[in-house]
Amino acid sequence: MIPILKLAPLLFSSALVTAQSADIRETVGPLSSIPDKTSVKVCDITDYGAQADGATDISSALNDAFTDCSAGGVVVVPSGDYALATGTGTDGGNMIFVEHGTDFEMFSSTGKGAMQGNGYVFHNEGSLDGPRLLRTYEMTNFSIHDFALVDSPAFHLSMDTCSSGDVYNMAIRGGDLGGLDGIDVWSTDMWIHDVMVTDKDECVTVKSPSHNILVENIYCNWSGGCAMGSLGEDTDISDITYKNVYTWTSNQMYMIKSNGGSGTVANVVLENFIGHGNAYSLDIDQYWSSMDPLDGVGVQLNNIKVMNWTGTEADGLERGPIKVMCADGAPCTGIEITDFAMWTETGDSQWYSCQSAYTDSTPEFCLRDGSDAMAYEATPTTTTLAPTGHEAPKMPDDLATHSWGTTASIPIPTLPASYFPGVALYSSLAGAFSAPASPLISSISPVQLCKA
Repeated sequence: MIPILKLAPLLFSSALVTAQSADIRETVGPLSSIPDKTSVKVCDITDYGAQADGATDISSALNDAFTDCSAGGVVVVPSGDYALATGTGTDGGNMIFVEHGTDFEMFSSTGKGAMQGNGYVFHNEGSLDGPRLLRTYEMTNFSIHDFALVDSPAFHLSMDTCSSGDVYNMAIRGGDLGGLDGIDVWSTDMWIHDVMVTDKDECVTVKSPSHNILVENIYCNWSGGCAMGSLGEDTDISDITYKNVYTWTSNQMYMIKSNGGSGTVANVVLENFIGHGNAYSLDIDQYWSSMDPLDGVGVQLNNIKVMNWTGTEADGLERGPIKVMCADGAPCTGIEITDFAMWTETGDSQWYSCQSAYTDSTPEFCLRDGSDAMAYEATPTTTTLAPTGHEAPKMPDDLATHSWGTTASIPIPTLPASYFPGVALYSSLAGAFSAPASPLISSISPVQLCKA
């Protein structure tokens, strides 16, 4: 059975690039408007043989439309169900692979479009070797927004060596199985915001190499949770901010994971986190048992600021809300944990544990003064006193259960009205967009949608 890729209604767009300023919110994303691109050319895939019958492979029509609009314009996928049978790229392939382009945009003009990967066809046979749904490679000044990615056979969205990207107003829903990451990014100057992820693995994860990435208004709604890593040899990550992250019934609120390795992670801010029902809360684990140890004394973590965390964890005596387990060969320095108030949902006590972890500020919780930064063994401390102000709101879209397994199609979700309690969207949901008659999604120069 061929997985069906529902594109209705999606859109791709693109043109040429210029330099960006230091303000990431003001400079990332496409350089020209959809009306400007539409005035150049419109390439409707149905004019190239595509049929919205849920069975006819549209690979050739989609590629032909991109080629015809390669000098600038808009590729339109009208409303309907389309089948995409031809994967692209390598390492398991990609249903859609967009590379070496600039001023590109992919979106649903109504906010109701989706890519339905029907990953259950693969997973029902115990396989995770299927394609990613969407991968971008060496793209600049681009955006992806206002549609859903559903039931990918593998990762849902990977952004590889890109820059100046803006990803927002997205809902990602995968099966209850590890290895089905929501968003993975290793890039520079990226803004990822207003995204909801439901899966069994990563929510929004930064990998190496990455620099100057802002991730905010993130809703991990029954997910693996947000993370950094897995970190390996020659890690190179700096200037990463996660802000306004709401995590419900997930593995962790935030994890930095490695085991051995080398390189550095510097200047990370984890601000305004709310959690409920999660196994782990703050989990820095440089002896992560789920990966084989790598050569090297460990990745050096420096200047990690954790601030304004509230809510509850599932069982604070089994898994405490603060775990900072740093490499003995590369102790963490400059760790700051402030305004951190979380409490257990089970029992009446919880613990904090640190290993080889130092702060430049007044030591709090289990951190030590950073004057010597020598290795020390894990030092758990237990408290029976609930911190003041740990109470935190919940979201109306919190799932009562992750009812989507690996044996049946997963329904397409509706984009939520908000991705963090009390915080409005940066950009309105699509639907009021004034465009040509067909709901649209566009692309232009130079963009390649490549076949294997």
